[in-house]
Amino acid sequence: MTTTVVSAGEAAGAVVALCALVALWEVAERRRVTGRARAVLAGGTAVYPGAVGGRAGPAVVGARWWAALRGRRAWLCLPAGGVVAVLGESPLPLVAGAVAVPLVGRRLREAGRRREREARAERVVALCGAVAGELRAGWQPAQALSFAARETGALGAEEAAVLAAARFGGDVPAALRRAAAQDGADGLAGMAACWQVAVDGGAGLAAGLDRLEAALREHREQRERLRAELAGAWATVVVLAVLPPAGVGLGAALGADPLRVLLHTPAGLGCLAVGGALEAAGLWWAARIVRGGERT
Repeated sequence: MTTTVVSAGEAAGAVVALCALVALWEVAERRRVTGRARAVLAGGTAVYPGAVGGRAGPAVVGARWWAALRGRRAWLCLPAGGVVAVLGESPLPLVAGAVAVPLVGRRLREAGRRREREARAERVVALCGAVAGELRAGWQPAQALSFAARETGALGAEEAAVLAAARFGGDVPAALRRAAAQDGADGLAGMAACWQVAVDGGAGLAAGLDRLEAALREHREQRERLRAELAGAWATVVVLAVLPPAGVGLGAALGADPLRVLLHTPAGLGCLAVGGALEAAGLWWAARIVRGGERT
């Protein structure tokens, strides 16, 4: 019996070490390929800020490693599961960590897209204010749009098409509507409407952009107030997620050895399966309710 337990622990430790080596190799390989590409694009020599003697300094190297690891935060589930597997002398936590990697990765990607969407919406608001300000300073609409778009970066991938339409007398409202199809750039559709009205009816473009900017800012403030009101609900969801691991840790601190019971006994495995399913269902339902409030 003792030999079997030790073998399971050693196997779990070996798998954790292998996963760590694979992750480090992947980061190093990406860094090598990126450095080579930059060297080729730079004409054979790669130049980085903070480089000493043609090589990147420690701060630059550390920043690159941190950026690479930050983009792979979901893979931290593997070493976390490996640690629990070693402590519990069972490969089940490591399997659970491997299963959690794509799920956590999807959640992180969704959070990143949400941040990008909100940042683009902020840039659209800044674009409206900048164009209105340049128009009042005496600039022509095309010049004001070109300057403000380069300063704010609100047009994203459609910037070249919109600026070309503005510079060479193209259909600027149509180009702005195409740019509004980007995630978070809905306010550009309002700018397209203001531009269309100003061109066809001779209305003041600056005044329309001012009203559009005020409306977009009010919408953002409403969203922030709603998010603040839902902060308590999200805190409840986080507490529900943390309670089971905290209970296991508390039991281990009291000397009850909950990992052995959960991972090495039929009753413990049954409780672990049922409890995990109930926990997942509860978290999904609570998060669904909160997101429904956000969408409303």
